[in-house]
Amino acid sequence: MNELINYLVEPYKTYETWQIWLELSATILGISSVVFSMLRNIWVFPTGIISTVIYVYILFVFGLLGDMLINVYYTAMSVYGWILWSKSSEDQVHVEVSWATRKEWKWGILLFILSVSLVTLVYYFKPWIDNQFSMSGVDLGLYHLDWANWLDVFTTSIFLVGMWFMAKQRIENWIFWIIGDLICIPMFLYKGLGITSIQYLVFTILASIGFYLWMKNSKKQDEINEIGLNG
Repeated sequence: MNELINYLVEPYKTYETWQIWLELSATILGISSVVFSMLRNIWVFPTGIISTVIYVYILFVFGLLGDMLINVYYTAMSVYGWILWSKSSEDQVHVEVSWATRKEWKWGILLFILSVSLVTLVYYFKPWIDNQFSMSGVDLGLYHLDWANWLDVFTTSIFLVGMWFMAKQRIENWIFWIIGDLICIPMFLYKGLGITSIQYLVFTILASIGFYLWMKNSKKQDEINEIGLNG
């Protein structure tokens, strides 16, 4: 246990105090956002927006370009989701949820394929980006990617689809969050972001609860609709 704690703490010895507090703040806001999502509460979006904006900076510094891009996407999609939830919420706070249609699944698959392609392309040009956008002495390619970078490519795509389903108030969004969160735990631990790794462990637990709660709400709504039709 002590070895695990030391492994989590060791990287932070080289960080500035404000960097640690920045990551901790983003983590707390991120967890708060997931809790609001579990409760189908529209506050999922303002808390999520602040968290993702902070992570855009953190992930850029640590070279996780895929996750940086997905946080830029999260920010934009959160604004989109905020608008959708506001329109479909009777009390301006909570929304009703449902399962995705076959057409929405097709769009989800297309988003995943496009995301994998885009993030891979970004990593292809990473040597050029790291060289201050200069081609002097730069060899483009994917040779510099380690296993964490490749996981980053796929988790980015998984989360992109999950965020889209969440904005649409579809129950399947939790499935994508659970899969992506489980992958991110070892990835961020390997990158020296122990606080963020713990955050994704908490996310996995919360996403599992959220999946159950959204299914329960959908079933309850179906029963209410059936009673209304029969009545």
